Amino acid sequence: MDNHVKGLAITTLGVLFVVPDSLFIRLIAADAPTIIFFRGLVSGTLVGLGVLAVQGTRGFRACLNTGWPGLIYTLLFACAVPGFVLAVTLTSVANVVFIIAAMPVFASLFSRVFLGEPISRRMVLTMAGVFAGMGIIAYGSGETAHASWQGDLVALGVAAAFAGAMTSVRKVRATSMIPAVPVAMIGTALIMWPFAEPAAAFAAQWPLLLAHGAVMSISTSLMTLGPRYITSAEVGLLILLESVLAPLLVWAVVGEDPGPWALVGGAVVIGVLFVSNLVLLWRRRPPRTPPQPRVGPAP
Repeated sequence: MDNHVKGLAITTLGVLFVVPDSLFIRLIAADAPTIIFFRGLVSGTLVGLGVLAVQGTRGFRACLNTGWPGLIYTLLFACAVPGFVLAVTLTSVANVVFIIAAMPVFASLFSRVFLGEPISRRMVLTMAGVFAGMGIIAYGSGETAHASWQGDLVALGVAAAFAGAMTSVRKVRATSMIPAVPVAMIGTALIMWPFAEPAAAFAAQWPLLLAHGAVMSISTSLMTLGPRYITSAEVGLLILLESVLAPLLVWAVVGEDPGPWALVGGAVVIGVLFVSNLVLLWRRRPPRTPPQPRVGPAP
């Protein structure tokens, strides 16, 4: 299996594992700090043990040697982890995943500001379409039972944090940042510990809490590893799977209707990003080799 196929397979599997994340948050009967505590502790511990088993301590040393980019990645990832849980508790799952799907827009803006990369006309049009879709979602948040503009703002912050994390490590692509994940997650869990009620929640719902952490450890590892082998456009297209499947899963299991405004706005966001990534892939396709003239007599 070549690296490109491996990257597609790993990233797709990672996206599929992240789809039930928001459903777990809906099913666990606990407050946000408690969910964040177990999510960080269980998944961070499992990923950390996996890193130690495969790489020993050299993986952590390699991340430490990345300097400021690695530190910024870890801090922003640590902010995004609790932010996602908080956003889902405050607004509808559909709103959260549709808004977070706009992460490539923030990544492009950060690349322009911090790395000096130009913003293409394709990206300008993409931004205009995505912001229009998010405006529709925000407008409908006041008219949908499970939605709120406060949660939408948190989701926007999560998208910006993830984009910032991805931008910060572009100069250290040769280093796997998986060892930074348990540091961020366990650190988040320790910060949330004084505000959580872990004993009561674990006694009543330990299967859900452990399953949630296990699923997140798998998805996070795969989503950190897979994109190293494929283009950003391909990653963007695959991540859109979660934006489509997660609200449908929550709707089917717990009956959370995303509402018409979220569906329309989400369709705009996903449609614009889908077309934008397809255009990028088409422009980067390898040129066809013209047929060579036959040399010698025909057989």
